[in-house]
Amino acid sequence: MSDPVQFQIRPDLQPDPAEVSFDLDRVLKAVVAVRTEVPQDAFTAGTLGTERRGHGVVIRSGGLVLTIGYLVVEAATVWLVDAAGRAIHGHVVGYDQETGFGLVQALEPIAAEPVALGRSADLKVGDAVVFAGAGGRGQSLAAEVAAVREFAGYWEYLLDAAIFTTPPHPLWGGGALIGPDGTLRGIGSLFVQEVVPGERARDGNMVVPIDILKPVLDEMVTTGRARRMRRPWLGVFTAEAAGKVVVAGMWQGGPAERAGLEVGDLILEVDGQPVTGMAAMLRRLWSLGEAGVEVPLVVFRDRQILEITVRSASRSDFYKAPRMH
Repeated sequence: MSDPVQFQIRPDLQPDPAEVSFDLDRVLKAVVAVRTEVPQDAFTAGTLGTERRGHGVVIRSGGLVLTIGYLVVEAATVWLVDAAGRAIHGHVVGYDQETGFGLVQALEPIAAEPVALGRSADLKVGDAVVFAGAGGRGQSLAAEVAAVREFAGYWEYLLDAAIFTTPPHPLWGGGALIGPDGTLRGIGSLFVQEVVPGERARDGNMVVPIDILKPVLDEMVTTGRARRMRRPWLGVFTAEAAGKVVVAGMWQGGPAERAGLEVGDLILEVDGQPVTGMAAMLRRLWSLGEAGVEVPLVVFRDRQILEITVRSASRSDFYKAPRMH
């Protein structure tokens, strides 16, 4: 990921203070750059890199910053850069793998008013929003909501009502989605090329809705994670086409690799239920119980039908614990 200061949104795509009903510059001041370093031997180092760059937004007084989790998971060093360009050391407070959110606590005050949490469920297709990056208007984008729909991620991730915005922000990770009233409606996660399936290709961003943070926020602050049953995790990357789900990759040393799954395997059934798509497969997997449960799979490989049982795990058990300061 590129450094937030190395790009500039075209002036005609930047948000116009005269066209919003809130103090745009005040809200943008709360968006900070997030820069992390991860040990070379971290579980996610090979896929997410050891140096990660993106954004976060101050959501509580005292410098509590919300960002996207992949920027901070297993981070050994965290720096926040505020609107004045001041580098502030931080530490990871919490990470929730199910929502994808991460929290960082600044170790010095951040001179910005927190952004209030709004209701992502109120957003409708066509609503004008601001996709805000660190650095003010020059790094922020006037956008609109293009879709609100289910999203299944290839890394065993599922959202019931992900938000999709266009045009795309060039540095989307951890960006703040600001609603028409100046409240925070979501956090940027991905670049996508097909915002609305079945329609002509439209580039955009997938945003994690803020509503799913609210039930777990206090738990993340106090314990570092949400107090919920840990979902079973297989450690597979999957691809979907026409309702078929194929193993596209695996986490090295993860449950699927240990059980003998191979890249190219077509997953036909999970615990006796036919697989009709990635979302359905994940819901079936998670319905079997908590992490550690055995997951019977039927796969097609080299013109053969194979039965393979994977002993699932909790994804977080493979991660390095964050360093506290």
